[in-house]
Amino acid sequence: MTNKQLHRLGPRERQIMDVLHARDRASVAEVLDALPDPPSYSAVRRLLAILEEKGHLTHEEINGRYVYRTVQSWTAVARSAMDQVVESFFGGSIENAVATLLTARGNRPSEDELQRLEALIQQARSYTHSEEHETPERAEEVNL
Repeated sequence: MTNKQLHRLGPRERQIMDVLHARDRASVAEVLDALPDPPSYSAVRRLLAILEEKGHLTHEEINGRYVYRTVQSWTAVARSAMDQVVESFFGGSIENAVATLLTARGNRPSEDELQRLEALIQQARSYTHSEEHETPERAEEVNL
């Protein structure tokens, strides 16, 4: 299961996923303690089971209690979500997505952020140029 489609989670499910991404792993009681306006213990237990059934979580039994963890890292989830946003709203155009972010009202980047973005653009350029000169065997090594 490569794309778990976290964007389709309900608000409480998303809160639980956020807790688990922040903590790496947690028991039902630990998740319950971290939730704002928490539901009952049994409701959290059921939501964790549902998230596990959907393929977002896994668990192990430690000292007689289930300890849950996410299947995908936060970085993998964020990349998947961004890929979907770029494809859905910007027709796959990274340029249009970035332009929208840079020109959004109330969301102006700081000078430090702009410098980091410039560095990322340079890095992307050098990566693109190095790919053009790779042999198929070398490309496979890079993707591993």
